[in-house]
Amino acid sequence: MERTVQEICEKVNRGKAVVMTAHEICGLVREGKDIKLEDVDVVTTATRAIMSGTYAVMSFPIEAPRQFTRAKKIFLNGVPAFVGPCPNERLGILDLMVFGTSHSNLRPDYGAGHLFREMVQGKEIEVSVITDENDTFTSGITLDEMPFARLFGTRHCFKNYSAFVNCSSKAVNTIFHATGFNPDLSGATFSGCGEINPVKNDPLLETIGIGTRILMNGSEGFVIGTGTRSSAAKPNLTGFADMHGMDPQLMGGFTTSAGPECIVSWAIPIPVTSQAVLDAIKTTDADISLPVMDVDCRKPIGHADYGNVWQDVDLAVTFKPSACNQCPTCEAEEKCPMNAIYWNNGKLVLDRFLCFNCGLCSTLCPAGVFTARLGSIKANLKCCEAESYRKVPIVLRQSDRKRALKMAEDLKEKVNDGSFRIGQMVERID
Repeated sequence: MERTVQEICEKVNRGKAVVMTAHEICGLVREGKDIKLEDVDVVTTATRAIMSGTYAVMSFPIEAPRQFTRAKKIFLNGVPAFVGPCPNERLGILDLMVFGTSHSNLRPDYGAGHLFREMVQGKEIEVSVITDENDTFTSGITLDEMPFARLFGTRHCFKNYSAFVNCSSKAVNTIFHATGFNPDLSGATFSGCGEINPVKNDPLLETIGIGTRILMNGSEGFVIGTGTRSSAAKPNLTGFADMHGMDPQLMGGFTTSAGPECIVSWAIPIPVTSQAVLDAIKTTDADISLPVMDVDCRKPIGHADYGNVWQDVDLAVTFKPSACNQCPTCEAEEKCPMNAIYWNNGKLVLDRFLCFNCGLCSTLCPAGVFTARLGSIKANLKCCEAESYRKVPIVLRQSDRKRALKMAEDLKEKVNDGSFRIGQMVERID
């Protein structure tokens, strides 16, 4: 039995569709339940992770002390922007693009991801302009004053990314760790939300195509096509959404040992049109490959699975400030990649609104103020030409499954109450 997206949409509109999250389906599979095609119509999926392939396009008028021909250089809160593509000669309007991996020239731990979040929060952004005439001026603007601001993903929502370890005998600074990898397989990091990831639930892209409606950081947008370096084994997507409708807690900046990176969230409903789609949806974490890479040489050295890192673990950190030993230097505070740990009036604070649930603090605090089971990479790894079974503890997560689960639940409610309309793709992605 196969169904069309149109048939499923009509069922949703009549209020007769069965809508479930991918997590709910996989939970039933783990219980031994036999899920058939007629048991579910739509499955909601989500992912939240560091996604480097991000950029924003903006266009807005700027208050200038006098008329200028064109802007030559622009900085938003110190983050460099690329001017154009429209020159807007003598119009006092800036067209610009900001890469998600750009770093502020004012603060080393502030990047475009931080900028995008502050824009969505409604904060005033400092705009510094150098004109073709080499005049320099500074102005301020908020997102509400920008007629056009869209966020694009060039390589988002990847079905399965990689876990990273360091086989070398030296420390390695990298975007894949907040503090840098210690040598000799002492810890692992990973990315990817496993069984709830959108593309994992439709890997053949039967229902996700050009024009598919999505939620990016909570704002409605659309899929444009596949992303850069997409492949059949590791597909990913390109898409965009309007920044004006985004939720700041679903985005932000994440400081790594190689500089700030950009956090982005996606949620997509999957119409269950065929047995192939259902079979993909029923695939649980334990059956999803998690490639393991040596971060020093960027070569694959083995395969684990997402069951290692998302099953029987804590999705959030437990916070017990009463256990604090008042260390002279609080490493958890100093090294938190979100700056979510700080002192306020003599009290230690964990800002859950900022927290990415990466778990790094639980590996740094000797007193047990921050605790979390993060799992381990368990696999045969070929490291330094010798292959052996290894168990490498996770020390940092670069995906936030806790919030991704909430996003999938929220999307389920939106589909059921009609506030999110499932649409048909314009064309299948080749």
